[in-house]
Amino acid sequence: MTDVPAFVDHLFRRSAGRMTATLARVLGANHLDLAEDFVQEALMAALAQWPYSGVPENPEGWLFRVARNRAIDVLRKHARAIDEAFAVREEALPRFAHELGDDDLRMMLMCCDERLAPETRLALTLKIVCGFSVDEIARALLATPDAIAQRIVRAKKFIRDNAIELTLPSREEMPRRLDSVLDVVYLMFNEGYAASAGDNLVRRDLVDEAIRLGEELPPLPKTHALAALMHLQRARLAARVDAAGDPLLLDEQDRSLWDRDAITRGLKHMELAAAGDELTRFHVEAEIAAEHLFDETNWPRIVELYDDLMAIAPSAVVALNRAIAVAMVDGPQAGLDAASALEVELDDYVPLHATIGELARRAGDAARAREHFRRAADLTTTLPLKRWFVKRIQGA
Repeated sequence: MTDVPAFVDHLFRRSAGRMTATLARVLGANHLDLAEDFVQEALMAALAQWPYSGVPENPEGWLFRVARNRAIDVLRKHARAIDEAFAVREEALPRFAHELGDDDLRMMLMCCDERLAPETRLALTLKIVCGFSVDEIARALLATPDAIAQRIVRAKKFIRDNAIELTLPSREEMPRRLDSVLDVVYLMFNEGYAASAGDNLVRRDLVDEAIRLGEELPPLPKTHALAALMHLQRARLAARVDAAGDPLLLDEQDRSLWDRDAITRGLKHMELAAAGDELTRFHVEAEIAAEHLFDETNWPRIVELYDDLMAIAPSAVVALNRAIAVAMVDGPQAGLDAASALEVELDDYVPLHATIGELARRAGDAARAREHFRRAADLTTTLPLKRWFVKRIQGA
């Protein structure tokens, strides 16, 4: 029997943004809030009806039909042509997935209008296209929920005030828009690869959706670089957790469980990413991921690549990852010193405290290890991570 709430949640992640995009294209982007509301109502209707009537043969088409009909009911008095605009014959619904995909890309590109601040583009796209909650976006962007909510409100007002529509940008604008889109897709992937909340460390639906979106982007070297990175990271999913769903560190993983098909796809995208002169963060991160494919990771090379990444896209998070690589080359104390320098900037960042805790444990500083594992346990809302930190506290 289908677990309807879980299935609807999966559909929400996979389809809500695309349905919103299609409704917004027909209604006009100034009705973005209404489009979101209609899709939410359709999902609520599914939760109420499907446990009794069963999941329909074409659930995505069913949801769109309900959202469309609700839109017609609300807006008929304001637009005589609304019935024709939404005229979708029942026999056309199986083709709906292709239409959604086209609108998905248009919506992502609209949300990434360069007149919006970069952090606002990210927040808006994660909310509208990817179905993230405000709290999830706040965790992903290291911001407060109130700040994220305000960004989204301002962005929607900007779209209304400037009468922005769901159209593809010009050839000149496209490369600039794509940079924001790539950031959004990768943030979505990361939320699936290491969930910031919930019962599971890995959320395959988000991983798969991010890869799907990445594959639909224009085939440029930097989009291939992102696709390569995501495929190479996805290859490790089965080995990242133990039988209880708790995390395993890289040196604890069974590499025989890595997905060879994903590795092949990733390496193919790396070949395509090598064309052209542009070197992006995704090129470097894909190369870092590829270095882990060997039986023995070349850690000095990893440190060099993180130096390259710091030159291209410097951030405290990149510096933290570099500190881990330094620990593998020069010992845990060297990595601990590098990570400790980031404590003020990343005080509420769970991976920082996890890293300091683990490096302190390996350096023999049990008291400091317990301190940071406790801090990480207090900060995380992901149950497998919380269990892992508790075990580390007890074992330190």
